[in-house]
Amino acid sequence: MRRCWRRKKQLLPSDTELSIEAWEALFRSQVALMRRFTADDIWDPIGMREYDVLFTLSTSPNRRLRLHELNDEILLSQPSLSRMCDRLAALGYIAREPDPSDKRGTVICLTDTGADVQTTIGRKHAARIRRYVGDALNTDELKTLQSLCTKLRLAQTDIREHT
Repeated sequence: MRRCWRRKKQLLPSDTELSIEAWEALFRSQVALMRRFTADDIWDPIGMREYDVLFTLSTSPNRRLRLHELNDEILLSQPSLSRMCDRLAALGYIAREPDPSDKRGTVICLTDTGADVQTTIGRKHAARIRRYVGDALNTDELKTLQSLCTKLRLAQTDIREHT
């Protein structure tokens, strides 16, 4: 009862409450968008997670990354990523090569076929991003969203930064 009274008297939420509400809004937006993206009919011949691997490789120097570097960029456990790489290699979308600087390591390379698949799906995905995000926000709001998300990411100084 006392808490309700204090809350009514309080004109502005506390920094903690506001932080939680902002986080929940950001997280719920991300979940809603990911559900829409997952439901899109553009993920053929691969799924969204496989696309993420191809996209990450496509934006890397020489379209290649060490397996542990790729693992740092992808939200998958190392064993799951390794199995996914096996499947993508079997499809001819990536190739595994020995790491020249570390005999125990592996370099994952995007093949031309994989780059073609990534580009084809990427164009469709970009159009959906434009529809779901770009149509919901005006130009100034998009710039603000990008700026705020970048600021949040860069504020996480105790984790390794890759992108």
